[in-house]
Amino acid sequence: MDTTVPTFDLGELQQGNHQEEFRRCLADKGVFYLAGSGLGEADQKPAKDVAVDFFEHGSEEQKRSVTSPVPTMRRGFTGLESESTAKITNSGSYTDYSMCYSMGTSGNLFPTDDFEQIWTGYFDRMYRASREVARQVLRTTGAEPEGGVDAFVDCEPLLRFRYFPEVPEHRSREEEPLRMAPHYDLSTVTLIQQTPCSNGFVSLQCEVGGTYVDLPAVPDTVLVFCGAVATLVTGGEVKAPRHHVAAPGRDRIAGSSRTSSVFFLRPNSDFRFSVPLAKECGFDIGLDGETATFQDWIGGNYVNIRTKTGA
Repeated sequence: MDTTVPTFDLGELQQGNHQEEFRRCLADKGVFYLAGSGLGEADQKPAKDVAVDFFEHGSEEQKRSVTSPVPTMRRGFTGLESESTAKITNSGSYTDYSMCYSMGTSGNLFPTDDFEQIWTGYFDRMYRASREVARQVLRTTGAEPEGGVDAFVDCEPLLRFRYFPEVPEHRSREEEPLRMAPHYDLSTVTLIQQTPCSNGFVSLQCEVGGTYVDLPAVPDTVLVFCGAVATLVTGGEVKAPRHHVAAPGRDRIAGSSRTSSVFFLRPNSDFRFSVPLAKECGFDIGLDGETATFQDWIGGNYVNIRTKTGA
């Protein structure tokens, strides 16, 4: 298989162009770059700058005030190495070498009014773009979710901004190869705006054709991962690829920090899916019965889910 990650233009897809090529990409790779989404560096930069400033200069008291008391509630601040994708995926015990800020449509924790204003605007722009991308994925595959496509994509999304600082030597590739373990996303689609490492190191990698390939930041595009929900709602016609965040070698630690804005278009909690299909598609789901809800999956069975909240 060709392991090149293709680029599509949203306007072209909306006009019905490149449908066969897009369909093959969804089925075989589940990852692509997207131009013309309406999201650019100017959208991300204010949100990135205010978040990184908070990470680097916020007091411990300020950070505690916006840290959710519920570990699985993705809201507010999450400190460096406070999460472990490896533990959740049963693939190791190392932590995610990142810190994070998360928000959704409600229940948010903002450190300042300015932060809230900037991030609410950014969230809304990411939400609009992700809904349109999901519409194109569902249209191309002919999927018809219960209640219709528009109702399905008007949902309960999650935005997570991750800051991956330079790793210490004991977290270099020679000691611990990954900053975040392999996982697939529990989303319909996931949109990512990432900043490159200043030294040229490419940290985000995705499994394509049985091998992990680099996913560098590409100007004027967003990166799109299809998630497990897209697989289920299309009857297995869309791939949810595994991806991870690699650690630099000792000789490339300097200049290897990066940021990643990750927007998960997740279905409403009452979205119901086939448990046998989920298992047939290879998802590690600790549920029995014929059907279950999305809340069942991310809630009571959270510790058994082989996934995490993004690259």
